[in-house]
Amino acid sequence: MTPASGGSRRRFDDVDDPALVQCAQDGDRHALDALLRRHQSRMYGICRRMAGNDADGADATQEAMVAVVRGLHHFDGRAKFTTWLHRVTVNACLDELRRRTRRPDPGLPETEHAPPGGPPALDDTVGDRMAIDDALATLGPEYRAAVVLRDQLGLDYAEISEVLEVPVGTVKSRIARGRGALADRLGNQSARSDVEAPER
Repeated sequence: MTPASGGSRRRFDDVDDPALVQCAQDGDRHALDALLRRHQSRMYGICRRMAGNDADGADATQEAMVAVVRGLHHFDGRAKFTTWLHRVTVNACLDELRRRTRRPDPGLPETEHAPPGGPPALDDTVGDRMAIDDALATLGPEYRAAVVLRDQLGLDYAEISEVLEVPVGTVKSRIARGRGALADRLGNQSARSDVEAPER
């Protein structure tokens, strides 16, 4: 990395999202890079949980980042940038899940590597992670998205409603049903607390 590019990157470290978005929309590539770097681990966290494995999670993250770059000029600031970002990311994940159902599973072993500064896990051990991945994979995509947004990211119901573009009551229903299905799948009621974030 050249000193100039390093300086350009550093100058955006303390810039808030709205200012970064404006600069990126005005054509500043360094601002766009800074925006993507800032949110990459969160995007990967959503994609990894929804996709259920590292490879598809990484593919979905790449698709989401491309969608952010292509769609950023449409972002008008009426919603928070993170709300829009989560919506783009969830949609990229859903697209990846649809593509995955149309292609054969190569059956390759999954690695446990995440990007630097990766997202916090919902679990403490590899065994727990695999069990929750398997359980999440049994949920329909709409339930999976609601549970991941609530229980991994800790978004409140109103934020999830904005991201998924459904009423708050629908969000609550999807989360309750998704958590119930996870608890049943994982074999005990404590599964609800394993993936539940505190109410905000």
